Amino acid sequence: MIKSIYGVMAEFDNPTALVNAARAAREKGYRKLDAYSPFPIEELSDALDLHKNRLPLIVLAGGIVGGLAGYLMQYYVTVWDFPLNIGGRPLHSWPAYIVITFEMTILLAAISAVMGLLALCGLPMLYHPAFNVPRFALASRNRFFLSIEATDPLFDARATPEFLETLEPKEVSEVAE
Repeated sequence: MIKSIYGVMAEFDNPTALVNAARAAREKGYRKLDAYSPFPIEELSDALDLHKNRLPLIVLAGGIVGGLAGYLMQYYVTVWDFPLNIGGRPLHSWPAYIVITFEMTILLAAISAVMGLLALCGLPMLYHPAFNVPRFALASRNRFFLSIEATDPLFDARATPEFLETLEPKEVSEVAE
């Protein structure tokens, strides 16, 4: 049986070492990196270059669709499907549509935010290959991990662990799939 490899993971004692290792890996040319820590590290997103976020665009699209759906639904009902001429008022009285249009905008923006966040984060994820590393359980307590995936164009089964060893980690582990 051939052992399938997901990547290589290095364990560090402190957040500074993790951030420095992430910067060094980016400078070396690795792009498929991921870091795990027990608490958020602000500098880590800069070191990993994680600034491309599509969630605001998804929420904006959801809000626009919700606003249009709310407005057009009311327009259809009051002008086409069930027009009532009461007191000579116009059938298309847009000020009456504002409340429902606003509420539909907020509703669909919120739903698209939740669904977009789940989709972009890949959730729900019940299993990840990083769980195969025995010491990875410490990632939620007091250890910091940097992994380089095998799908990275620069990944080499020998050179990548050697590179991670030069960053002075506590341990370098192979991550099996």
